[in-house]
Amino acid sequence: MDVGLILRIGGIGLIVMVLNIFLSKNGRDDHANLVALAGVIIAILLLVTKLGELLDMISGVFGVG
Repeated sequence: MDVGLILRIGGIGLIVMVLNIFLSKNGRDDHANLVALAGVIIAILLLVTKLGELLDMISGVFGVG
């Protein structure tokens, strides 16, 4: 697994956490929830692309498809 992917997801989590705290302290809880949701969606999209590459590699090894 790529270490860069782990660092990217950790960086996204850190940025989302800071923005969430900042927005919550300023009374913008609805915006904080949207930022958290956007961070989760971005992390899932990163994982889905890597999962697709993994499935392609597995199908190539076993000669399926």
